[in-house]
Amino acid sequence: MKTSILFSTALLATSISFASCNTSTAKPKKAITAQIADENTKIQVALLLDTSNSMDGLIEQAKSRLWNIVNTLTTLKYNGKTPDIEIGLYEYGNDGLSSQNNYIRQVAPLTTDLDLISEKLFSLRTNGGSEYCGAVISDATRQLSWGRDSHNMKLIYIAGNEPFNQGGINYKEAISDALRNDIYVNTIFCGDQMEGIQTFWRDGADAGKGKYFNIDSNQAVHYIVTPYDVKISECNVRMNETYISYGARGYEKKMNQQTQDRNAQGVSTANYAERAVSKSKAVYKNESWDLVDKVKQDKEAVAKLKKEELPKELQNKSKEEIKAYVDKKSKEREVIQKEITELGKKRQEYIDTEMKKTKSQDDLGKAINTSLIAFAKIKGYTVEK
Repeated sequence: MKTSILFSTALLATSISFASCNTSTAKPKKAITAQIADENTKIQVALLLDTSNSMDGLIEQAKSRLWNIVNTLTTLKYNGKTPDIEIGLYEYGNDGLSSQNNYIRQVAPLTTDLDLISEKLFSLRTNGGSEYCGAVISDATRQLSWGRDSHNMKLIYIAGNEPFNQGGINYKEAISDALRNDIYVNTIFCGDQMEGIQTFWRDGADAGKGKYFNIDSNQAVHYIVTPYDVKISECNVRMNETYISYGARGYEKKMNQQTQDRNAQGVSTANYAERAVSKSKAVYKNESWDLVDKVKQDKEAVAKLKKEELPKELQNKSKEEIKAYVDKKSKEREVIQKEITELGKKRQEYIDTEMKKTKSQDDLGKAINTSLIAFAKIKGYTVEK
């Protein structure tokens, strides 16, 4: 595909002026600077998926490629550090949604809860179809909590197969609003390349300083089975045993983790292995319900918890016993994560070698991964294998 990446290197500048140089006017400047400095660098990706009748294949590709995309994101570093990764999800073009809302629904906000994104993807169903690209881009720009740091990567990926200019909201105006917030718009047309160009999908990407792709959404994702998949999957089972649920939704979240394992496994053994690799990374964190991750964030977490917030097997333990148990599970997890990381590297090397032997059309995952890497390099990120 010869379409070039037209990302802008200009960053959104924020100007703060003060009426005078006395002490009272100097303080707000320091407070604002500190507030921005405290924010971790983020990679924020909003997926806007057409869920009209003809898009079953697109949804299947999204389910199949989620963990592959996450694993690509984990290779990106800024100043040697792993950024926070947040993914958001919208569906549009579904006649089961409200016409007053332009047949658009925010399925998930920008979140680090990757199991939630997986859960929501697997819940999507196609129906009908009035697809308003400008409207869903506008909603994603205005409704999501985008970061403020100029080093953040903020990307929208919109995928569908109807003309890009439908609906009452002009797509160029919506994209212009996104760019003013340093959000870049990439378009993925599900169909013939020239048809996508003729129906303004490439124009949308050009306006959004992103990249235009076309994919065959009805093509099944091609997986490469590796000698490392089974071992990685076995490690995943052991790793799950290191999670300690707590809080009102702890047990429910832990069960959902296992449900998303089964969802990934139901797609393919390769997809299950990719999810396990994602779970071994720092970006897969569950401090809202897992005590091991919570203690990494807050060393005093155990002391703050009430008895009823703990799983039954720990409710009659002393605080010292609970801390020792959490520490034990934390060390077990670290060992397993390192094992998966090493196996994951060998797995990727095997895949890279096999991929050189075959050439296939871009699917959703390949389209997103290609542009993620390209945009990251422009933003000053490094790519680590």
